[in-house]
Amino acid sequence: MLNKSKIAIVSTLALAVAACTGGTGQPDNQANATTVANTAEAVAGISVERLDPALDAVIAPGTAIEKVASGFTFAEGPMWHEGRLWFSDVPESKLIAVTADGKAETLIENSGGTPTKSTSKFKGSNGMVTDKDGSVLLAQHSDRRIVRLDGKLGMINFLDKFEGKRFNSPNDLVFAPDGSLWFTDPPFGLAGQLKDPAKEIPFSGVYRYAGGKLTAAVKDLPFPNGLGFSPDGKILYVTNSLPEMALWRYDVAPDGTVSNGKALVQWPGTADDVPDGLKVDAAGNIWASGPGGIRIIAPDGKVLGQIKLPEVAANLAWADDGKTVYIAGSSSIYRLKLAGKGEMPLYVKP
Repeated sequence: MLNKSKIAIVSTLALAVAACTGGTGQPDNQANATTVANTAEAVAGISVERLDPALDAVIAPGTAIEKVASGFTFAEGPMWHEGRLWFSDVPESKLIAVTADGKAETLIENSGGTPTKSTSKFKGSNGMVTDKDGSVLLAQHSDRRIVRLDGKLGMINFLDKFEGKRFNSPNDLVFAPDGSLWFTDPPFGLAGQLKDPAKEIPFSGVYRYAGGKLTAAVKDLPFPNGLGFSPDGKILYVTNSLPEMALWRYDVAPDGTVSNGKALVQWPGTADDVPDGLKVDAAGNIWASGPGGIRIIAPDGKVLGQIKLPEVAANLAWADDGKTVYIAGSSSIYRLKLAGKGEMPLYVKP
């Protein structure tokens, strides 16, 4: 199951490939975009498209991508923790840890909570984050809550309601630089999603939890998914999966309120691999998954490059003090070294 192979990246010059140039998500030349896609396919579907010379400071030309482990159904919510990459296999409802040399261990069965509580195929756990005491907060789809894992991986309810109503299915989590916890709550864990009769909250929120108080910072995105902050904490980024696929940015005030929301990058059309998880590196670039792979996007919205894999890349995580990125690519976990540096989570238990 865990066949490890190193695959050389084909570094493709951007002929007329601006797979989001100007924040539209549209290639400037469809014929050239097809040529690039065919080149990537010739090397098992793996490539780094260099759309701007600035990418060299982020991913050095000639860097190799490694496949660390495979055999999963849909890997999501990765986080480096205690020397291993922890992630959720969402349809299988398992919390799994894999070592740097590819040895996988299932940490929790039914990690999404009570299996009978959800008929959705996305019934498992999803995103996770290390808290300041070293414990892990984990988003559960079946039980529609966030739990804290104790030292023996027991689940303790942390948050499950907003103003007395149950969450939809908490998805991704991040601590802002000021120590507040933020998370998204799309309805992916509900079989009927937006129209599911069990949906209690009339919106799909982006929430902030600080000082024991839970507030809904964003209410107007139907499927908010991944989220992250600029290194100084002044900008919030959120991907919306459906129906308009976009990366949104918001100004964040010192009290945690957000304003000036706008779509920084948009993906055209529809695709199986919708915008999902994101991370921000130390230079402020946003690494956002979406149709076609993971795009590295400058703070002004310019796409510097794109990592393409032979499968859907749902999310990613920094490791090795930000010098390495791990990518959850559905059935497999991939890894590559960085020329730049990822912005490690506020709390880390390496």
